Amino acid sequence: MNTKQVKEVKSLLNKPKNIVIVTHWSPDGDAMGSSLGLYNYLIQKKHKVTVITPNDYPSFLFWLAGNNKVIDFSKKTKPAKTAVAKADLIFCLDFNSLKRIDSLGVEVAKSNAIKFMIDHHLQPEDFAQYMLHDIKACSTCELIYDFIKLMGDKKALNKNIANCLYTGIMTDTGSFRYPSTTSKTHRIIAELIDAGAENGDIHNRIYDGNTEGKIKLLGFSLSEKLTVMKDFKTAFFSLTAAELKKYNYQKGDTEGVVNYALSIEGIRFAAFFVERDGIIKTSFRSKGTFDVNLFARTHFTGGGHKNAAGGMSELTMEKTINKFVDLLPAYKKQLNSSK
Repeated sequence: MNTKQVKEVKSLLNKPKNIVIVTHWSPDGDAMGSSLGLYNYLIQKKHKVTVITPNDYPSFLFWLAGNNKVIDFSKKTKPAKTAVAKADLIFCLDFNSLKRIDSLGVEVAKSNAIKFMIDHHLQPEDFAQYMLHDIKACSTCELIYDFIKLMGDKKALNKNIANCLYTGIMTDTGSFRYPSTTSKTHRIIAELIDAGAENGDIHNRIYDGNTEGKIKLLGFSLSEKLTVMKDFKTAFFSLTAAELKKYNYQKGDTEGVVNYALSIEGIRFAAFFVERDGIIKTSFRSKGTFDVNLFARTHFTGGGHKNAAGGMSELTMEKTINKFVDLLPAYKKQLNSSK
């Protein structure tokens, strides 16, 4: 945002308004951390704020302040539509295309509300009047911190906001180990701890509440479902709906599985294919220069970041994997030269 836009947004927020916050399909830690972090900031300014998700999200995020106010569009469609229709301002967080929020995007598109995108993904679409967009940001939560600071409200940071923003930054940086983690990231984290973020407790809530089924599913994935293709510096996992059911799958149980494939010595490209809701969800990760955002956009109706992206396939699991494997020879040179 330029100086003029900052002044305009400050003016918009000077008086109480009906505000809706929406985030992407299958929200993760950054999606919910940014949404509820912004929620807890805006209610301080006496706005009426509604957070709407396109569908459900992992239970290990339910402790975030304001979670009990979130509306799941897939389950409570009517009140969600009403909130969008009445909104004066809609914040679109952690996504860059209305397609990423499925049928909720139709409601947002036809709304007369002023729209504001805050996001860090590549190639944002032009659907918002205001944008705070930076692909160098480690997370959307980092940008929410920047937004609060731009509004001149840094003193508004409290324990609830700090816990939310810390959660999103921590999860989107892989606990501060991804290259997107910068010195700025750590300075923000320090300020969030000073504002009340309970860093040890947050790590425990996110990573140490595993069910027996989740651990057994991970073990099954590692021992039975991992394929390594050394010639292409590639490794991948796949899980069918039947396999998920066998291990009492719950939302969030497969988060981070793809990273185990990428952690193998010499692997530069990792993929994870999982059958849910009648389609194959795809997750891609890479090291170095190999662009999985471009790969996902080109072949799997997806996108994301250069080294972390996702997509989908309407083919069967077998045909999806065959498609993926058949694509690798065309990328062999890129994968072998990726540094």
